[in-house]
Amino acid sequence: MRENILIVGGVALGPKAACRCKRLNPEASVTIVDENRYISYGGCGIPYYISGEVNNLDDLRATPYHTIRDAAFFRAMKGVTVRAQTRALGIDRAAKKLLVKNLVSGREESLPYDKLLLATGARPRIPPVEGRELNGVFSLTKLESAGAVRTACQNGAVNNAVIVGGGLIGLEGAVALADMWGVKVSVVEMADHLLPGILSPDLARMASHDCARHNVDVFTAERVVRLTGRGGAVRSVVTERREIPCEIVIFAAGFVPDGTLAESAGLAVTSFGAVVVDEYMRTSDTSIYAGGDCVSVKNIITGRNGYLPLGSMANRQGRVIGTNLAGGSAIFPGYVGTWAVRLFDLSFCGAGLTAENARKEDFDAVGVSVEQFDRAHFYPEKSMMSLTLVADRNDGRVIGIQGAGPAGDALKARIDAVAGVLQYARPTVADISNLEVGYAPPFAAAMDIVNAVANVMENLLDGRFKPVTADAFMELWSNRDKNRIFFIDARPAPAGKNVEAKQPDWHAIPLEEIGTRIAEIPRDRPVAIICNTGLRSYDSVLILARHGITDVVNAMGGMQAAMKMGLQP
Repeated sequence: MRENILIVGGVALGPKAACRCKRLNPEASVTIVDENRYISYGGCGIPYYISGEVNNLDDLRATPYHTIRDAAFFRAMKGVTVRAQTRALGIDRAAKKLLVKNLVSGREESLPYDKLLLATGARPRIPPVEGRELNGVFSLTKLESAGAVRTACQNGAVNNAVIVGGGLIGLEGAVALADMWGVKVSVVEMADHLLPGILSPDLARMASHDCARHNVDVFTAERVVRLTGRGGAVRSVVTERREIPCEIVIFAAGFVPDGTLAESAGLAVTSFGAVVVDEYMRTSDTSIYAGGDCVSVKNIITGRNGYLPLGSMANRQGRVIGTNLAGGSAIFPGYVGTWAVRLFDLSFCGAGLTAENARKEDFDAVGVSVEQFDRAHFYPEKSMMSLTLVADRNDGRVIGIQGAGPAGDALKARIDAVAGVLQYARPTVADISNLEVGYAPPFAAAMDIVNAVANVMENLLDGRFKPVTADAFMELWSNRDKNRIFFIDARPAPAGKNVEAKQPDWHAIPLEEIGTRIAEIPRDRPVAIICNTGLRSYDSVLILARHGITDVVNAMGGMQAAMKMGLQP
């Protein structure tokens, strides 16, 4: 029997599922319904079109062999019917019919289905502030908006822009406008740091400094109150603390899952509007599937359902659903939340939970950070990478990893290695300490940084040292008149003495001299020690402990981390 399969939504997951289903069941009748003009495009590429790295908007709609993925392409190449500019109005589950409306002609009709897929995506979260309807206000979710923003920049109509939201899309948009077009960009984020929820505060401070060095102002812990305009066009963004002039505003404050069609049909949805699905991506009606940005799926780390709108996850879910629409029984296991973003000089990447979020999920979480070269230290081409590992104190289970560095591909390789283990196992710190990764001097050190950060975590869990982040160390230094801490710089003598000459309370005692100069270190005061990356200061901590000095904190990542944050003594 020829099955009639309807798919609502044609951006990422819908086309992927449609094509997979037709490959496995060529006899099926598969139709995609989408209310937009354009379908099957790479929405995550929009910032790179604005930046000019993607030359043509049609490139985001093209196959690797440069064929545009339009209705004609799907009909001729995939055997799939596409009904664009057609809105799904409702589902009659008893009759198994989908009510749709052609937005051009206004005609309504009911389409029968045997199986239905909801790939309705998500809506950009736009706060209900005055002025949001002004011209020049966008969200980077549709190709039409991308074209309008780039045209305005090309025409010299944009000198100042405000990005509302410091997440992945917001920062990609900020980089695109500032780097390519020289626009003065301001990012307003209501959380207390950039990339909230996926990046630790100390790494986020590196992201802020990277932005600041490239003419992007970052205002965190700040809310937008209203937008002002003149002649129907936006002219400024007013926050709780300031007014920022602009000709363009981009809302990138996250997404709200669009589960309205499912909810109106009586399907199970979460309190925040996401469609509830099982491991086969079926809704509470087994004839109806859902996936992508409109659904809630299991977070593998927490074991609870969560929400993460990512294009990569939508495509993987699309393959699973396409298999099941064709009669298969494929399973989507959930997500660990692996992400990446490139800013200016630095890229950032992560998987799993930050220590802050893990504690909210009832883990006794702790994070450690290291700075190490991404290649062998003797190899001429190398760069310094920051890596943070998160684990549970109770059992040493690894629950997250994040990092930053100028070589984004090298950073992503480390994160992906751990992400793969997080997805299919419950790795411990010892597992990551002994994780097998490829070694050759042009690619990595013999003791790779991913192993090194686990070694540091092991030392912490075993009580061998008390770490502080580099920014926390500098905060202690700023308050040295109150805390009576004795500060040691364990770097080689020239580096430490350069600071000591300007700051007498900064004591340059290189690692090699710690043992012979132990009498200089007071035993009735706490000690804080720093070096270039954290390695020399850790060895110094061990020497101090052998001499009975144990009230010591060690700056993780050392001066390298501090400089990435824009901090110095």
